[in-house]
Amino acid sequence: MTGAYIAYKGYEEIYGNALSLDTEQVSFYIRTGWGQAEVLNALEKKANLKSPEFARVLMDKKNYQGSLIVAGKYTLSRDMSLNDLINHLRAGNGEEEVSLALNYVRKLGELPAIVAKSIEADSAEVAHYLLSKETARKFGFNSATFISMFIPDTYKMEWDTDAEEFTARMAHEYKKFWTDKRKQKAQSIGLSQSKVSTLASIVQAEQQVHKEERKTIAGLYLNRLDRGMKLQSDPTVVYSVGDFSINRVLTRHLSTQSPYNTYLNKGLPPGPINLPSKDAIDAVLNAESNNYFYMCAKADFSGYHAFATNLIQHNKNARAFQNALNGRKIYR
Repeated sequence: MTGAYIAYKGYEEIYGNALSLDTEQVSFYIRTGWGQAEVLNALEKKANLKSPEFARVLMDKKNYQGSLIVAGKYTLSRDMSLNDLINHLRAGNGEEEVSLALNYVRKLGELPAIVAKSIEADSAEVAHYLLSKETARKFGFNSATFISMFIPDTYKMEWDTDAEEFTARMAHEYKKFWTDKRKQKAQSIGLSQSKVSTLASIVQAEQQVHKEERKTIAGLYLNRLDRGMKLQSDPTVVYSVGDFSINRVLTRHLSTQSPYNTYLNKGLPPGPINLPSKDAIDAVLNAESNNYFYMCAKADFSGYHAFATNLIQHNKNARAFQNALNGRKIYR
């Protein structure tokens, strides 16, 4: 009787539901270098494995150890038996792709934390690789322009991607984005790819809501560059100060010493002041042909800009906006 019960109990543990899950499926990650003990521990903590003792015995019996433990992302189902579970892990099908979303960041140093949320490489590993001058040079950039290689989008990749593999993938995506047509357009406006990205980052910072206005802003800045005028872009001042809570750029901010301050320095900054989107880059490449040299935010706080061809009109627009700021008691 006892022997029959033990046999039944073993059968139930092996072929009954192995996991106690609240949802139909759960994502399970096996890290590079893990052994059987780490997998069992993670299954118990992350997937509510019911019988770790039976699992260990079955893993041994199926020789699930060493090179058969493959790092990656696995999808586990609530109705999996222990036998199914271990067969699934043993098959090494941990190549399910994850989604990695690159969005708006201001500095390259912000990327590692974002990237590490989606792939196996931790933020320290990614930072060590991305922030190295040697890495930037390897891909044809310098420390200031390297951020332009990372084109915002959502990418599919294997979870066990390391920092070097991630960066190589981004280099591939960058080359794919910069088609011959885009390169020709950059050449026609007299800018390198990196300089297009730098100007695009300024255009993006100036207009984050009404994207249809970006081509107009891009045309204005190209006009100033052609005339040898300082760009005098407020977002570059905010970037130079390093206080992104600033709502109103004041006279004292304009004197901040920085190569990124376009009130002090002619031409474009050394590199982008954020991660420019595809839309912002294309706005520069397809900039509107206009006669504008000045702009400021509209006094109605609509998020649009008042453009001007001359300083007299611009000063009127600027006074109207400053008075509107005062009316709302926005002093910093």
